[in-house]
Amino acid sequence: MKLMVCIMENFYANEVEKQLKNKGYRMTELASTGGFLRKGNTTFLFGVEEGDIEDLRKSLQEACLFVEKQKGRKRALPHRYTSFVIPTSPALIPLL
Repeated sequence: MKLMVCIMENFYANEVEKQLKNKGYRMTELASTGGFLRKGNTTFLFGVEEGDIEDLRKSLQEACLFVEKQKGRKRALPHRYTSFVIPTSPALIPLL
């Protein structure tokens, strides 16, 4: 299992959330601000199996392109989102 952290402009967030939920992805959405990609960002946390990471990236890209097709590109940016994949391990819960 991996944790994908995906940071994108709010411009894309609603449609990305809608499309990825329809595809069965489970996510946690966090409102975020700061200088990373400018103000007004959304951070998504996805728990995903290692073999599904490329499919998730493809789905993210398709959702962002759909938004741009519907609304037009907000401004010329070299990226639509930034993501990090972090390895995870099972939590060890001590027995009491």
